[in-house]
Amino acid sequence: MNTPNKITLLRIILSFFCIGFILADDYASLITAFILFIVASLTDILDGFLARKKNLTSDLGKLLDPIADKILIIGVLCAFLQLGIIDAWIVSLIMLREFIITGLRLYGLNRGVVLEAKRFGKHKTLSQVTGIFIIFLTLILIHILPGNKFLLFLKDSFIPLMMWYIVVITLSSGVYYFWVNRRAIRTF
Repeated sequence: MNTPNKITLLRIILSFFCIGFILADDYASLITAFILFIVASLTDILDGFLARKKNLTSDLGKLLDPIADKILIIGVLCAFLQLGIIDAWIVSLIMLREFIITGLRLYGLNRGVVLEAKRFGKHKTLSQVTGIFIIFLTLILIHILPGNKFLLFLKDSFIPLMMWYIVVITLSSGVYYFWVNRRAIRTF
């Protein structure tokens, strides 16, 4: 197993620790979870950079990297769902899109066709990571400044609106993925 794939596996391990700390739901654990989330997100940049720079791209890496992303993003979103920060329907739609696309990629790989992530999918991931970042900051600051009206506005009004945006981007990227890969999908 090459170094980029090992870094991707590290992201999966960090994801589970991050989720556990979120669910502890106190100030120190949220700070720890936030740091783990940042480190895990940076491993996504690092593994891709190393794979391209050292010419270590592999079919395993092309498959494992988006799975690691999904474990991190969906796991953290489920933890936020458990805390009552976001709604179940939002997590369900994001999970549906992710499972369909991942299933399609696995099926394609089994048939010798690698369907890589497209640019719009990277925008989707960036919007999800940014949204999670904002949720983390809001929750941490609420622990520091309980009752702050601006922070309560963020939690009660802005975050739900932001999650709508993320759902629209996520579903649109799924449609786009099908569209740009339609010729390869037809061969299945």
